[in-house]
Amino acid sequence: MLTKRAVATTGTTSGAAAAPAAAPPRPGPPAAPAGSPWPAGALRTAADIVVGGVGLADLAVQYHPPLYVLDEAEVRARCRSYRRALPGAEVVYAAKALLCGALVEWVEQEGLGLDVCSGGELEHAVTCGFPPERIVMHGNAKSPEELASAVRLGVGRIVVDSFPEIARLAALADPERPQQVLVRVVPGVSAGHHAAVRTGVEEQKFGFSMASGDAADAVARVLNQPRLRLAGLHCHLGSQITETAPYLLAVDRLVPLLAEIRDRHGVEPPELDLGGGHGVPYRPGDPAFDLRWFAAQVTDRLADQCVRHGLRVPRLLVEPGRAIVGPAGVAVYRVLAVKHTLSGRTFVAVDGGMSDNPRPALYDAGYTAALIGRPAEGPLTDACVVGRHCEAGDVLVPQVELPADVRPGDLLAVPVAGAYHLSMASGYNLVGRPPLVAVRDGAARLLLRRETLDDFRRRDVGR
Repeated sequence: MLTKRAVATTGTTSGAAAAPAAAPPRPGPPAAPAGSPWPAGALRTAADIVVGGVGLADLAVQYHPPLYVLDEAEVRARCRSYRRALPGAEVVYAAKALLCGALVEWVEQEGLGLDVCSGGELEHAVTCGFPPERIVMHGNAKSPEELASAVRLGVGRIVVDSFPEIARLAALADPERPQQVLVRVVPGVSAGHHAAVRTGVEEQKFGFSMASGDAADAVARVLNQPRLRLAGLHCHLGSQITETAPYLLAVDRLVPLLAEIRDRHGVEPPELDLGGGHGVPYRPGDPAFDLRWFAAQVTDRLADQCVRHGLRVPRLLVEPGRAIVGPAGVAVYRVLAVKHTLSGRTFVAVDGGMSDNPRPALYDAGYTAALIGRPAEGPLTDACVVGRHCEAGDVLVPQVELPADVRPGDLLAVPVAGAYHLSMASGYNLVGRPPLVAVRDGAARLLLRRETLDDFRRRDVGR
């Protein structure tokens, strides 16, 4: 549960460095630290939770639930923690977690790159002022128009994901300014909290298989295109990963491929991108990704493997998204109804649901919730927080302890709402997407307004 002052979740002291392959075994990694799901600076008062110096209940009065609250100082602190932990690496924020003009500004000011995965994200980021040369563009099925936009805007690197994409990009690239590309490979490493987000394994849509030889073939095709330049290899293992071991295994499999490229083509790609997927705690006591341990172990393992294969150490890239913005966000809802079943189960229905947070329905993602706006009275009871949509699966928090006197009109706060809430929100049942409000130093400002019925009407042009 939320203490008076929540603790940061970006890591604990690192353990021993990884040993070279030939060295005697060293002690294993420390246990993943348990973390708090609330922003590091959040304060619990008798009747509220204060984030960025502003009470969530006060924000509910000003902006009306449901709404998302984003702690700017927390986002910036997490950007800085990555740059401190990985000073020699390039840290690239994964915009698919959350993208808006203010966040683009914060990330750029903190010295991070930006990873986009559609033409819309690309154009919006550049329009908001992000330098295109610091952008990495992803996507397993980029359209010719998206590739043309990326070339036109001068995107720093494009991650190629299929053979047709290599050919299309080579035809579009400027012969006077060859396009830097990363080849996305599948290292055969399974990681992530749900099968739907494990992208480092065979038999899924992303990347070129190393096992089948497609990865080596893709590298050869890129090197045969004079309008393309091979910047390096890329992989992404999955999402909500809280252990370092999968990344070490990826390094062990990717460095030999770098050596094979050197031996076969006489080229040493200068970069190695290990993607993101770094997990965060969603409930009290959930494991937290140990960033400092990850940084120490991965950089040591990469150096050791490169020495073993006689390679120069490539520059490391990482792409955190959730770990930057997830814990900085809190969703605020109003209770609309409370039901008690014959078996004694309590359903607490709120004014949002799967249209503003589809993750529980998609991935069985777990969350917690807390009553705000008034002191709790009486004992606690197990409750199930459900949404307003016409789906039995519209469940936000399957099990959480709430005051037994919870009632319509109460406010609930759900943490870790910064990542994959607004970015995955929908218009299901024509319920508009909530507004996004930034808080910092006791002040609040609206970043994205609420989506209204007028917005839906303007799209309806068929009458």
